[in-house]
Amino acid sequence: MSILVTGGCGYIGSHMVYELTDAGHEVVVLDNLTTGFKWALPLQAKLVVGDIGDIELAQSVIARHGVTAIIHFAGSVVVPDSVADPLGYYLNNTVRSRALMEAAVKSGVKQFIFSSTAAVYGMAKEMPVRETTLLEPMSPYGSSKLMTEIMLRDTALAHDFRYVALRYFNVAGADPKGRTGQSTKGATHLIKVACETALGKRPGMEVFGTDYDTPDGTCVRDYIHVKDLARAHVAALAHLAAGGQSDIFNCGYGKGYSVLEVIEAVKRVSKKALAAKMSPRRPGDPASIVAASDKIRGALGWKPEHDNLDLIVEHALAWEAHLAKRNVA
Repeated sequence: MSILVTGGCGYIGSHMVYELTDAGHEVVVLDNLTTGFKWALPLQAKLVVGDIGDIELAQSVIARHGVTAIIHFAGSVVVPDSVADPLGYYLNNTVRSRALMEAAVKSGVKQFIFSSTAAVYGMAKEMPVRETTLLEPMSPYGSSKLMTEIMLRDTALAHDFRYVALRYFNVAGADPKGRTGQSTKGATHLIKVACETALGKRPGMEVFGTDYDTPDGTCVRDYIHVKDLARAHVAALAHLAAGGQSDIFNCGYGKGYSVLEVIEAVKRVSKKALAAKMSPRRPGDPASIVAASDKIRGALGWKPEHDNLDLIVEHALAWEAHLAKRNVA
C-alpha cells in the first residue's frame, strides 16, 4: 500500500514526500515536472512523470502501486498570473483536479487531501479568518481552488470517498535538514524573493502597494513554515485513516507580518542590505489575511514547531545558499 503525491517534485510537495518517507510510508509521485525537480525527491520515492489530468494514467499508477490515499499538490499558484490567464488556471487547477478525483473514485481510493488556499476568502470581512468566513475569492487562482473544494464536497456526498482540504496561508522556509526548499526560478514568494535579493541573486525587489489599510500601508500575511504545513497533512492523513469525516482546515499561525516587516526580518537574519522599490498594487491582492487556526489544532492535534519568522527566514536563506552552490537558481 502506498500514498500518491501529485506535484511531489515541487516546493511543498517535496517536503511532504520527505515527511512521509521519513515516517516509513511508501510514496509514489505523479508530476509533469513543469515546475518541479526530480532531484528534490528522496531516493525511496517512486516517480511517474505525467499529467494528473490523464485519468487512465492516474488509474494505472493507483493500481500498480496499491495506492490507498492521494495528497494533491499539483497546480498553478501565482495570483497575478491567474488574473492574466484565468482559463489556464481553471484548466490546471480545476479541470485536472476533477480528472484526478474521477480516477480516485473509479479506483476505489477513499482518502483524498487537497492543497487549497486562503485566497478562497478574498478580502475577508473578519480577521482572523475562520473556516466559516464568507468565501469571496478575488482572483481566478482563488476561484479555481474553491471550485475544487466544491467538487470534493459533492463527490464525497455521492461516493465512498472522504477528503480534507487544507487552506494554506503564506508558505515559506525550507527543510531544516537542508534537503529541499523553494527552487523554482522566478518564484514570487516574498520571503524567497527577499532572500535572493539579500544574497545578490537579484539586483533588487519590489513592494507592491504601500497604501493599504494596514499599520504600515503594506500587505499583511500569515507566514507558515513549510515543515509545519507538511505535518498538518500528516495529521489530516491520520484523521482520514482513522475514519474521520471530510472537513476543511486553515493552515496558518494566527499572526500576521507586513511586507516591510518581512524585509526587515531578512535584513536582520542575513545581515545584508536590501534594495526595495515601492510599486503600485498588484491585482488580486487583499490587504490583510491572517488565519484562525484553532480548528486544526483542536480537531487534528496539530502543533506547529517552527512558529518564528526569523527561523523561517534562516531556513530560507540557507536553502538559497545551497541553490547557489548547485547553480540551480
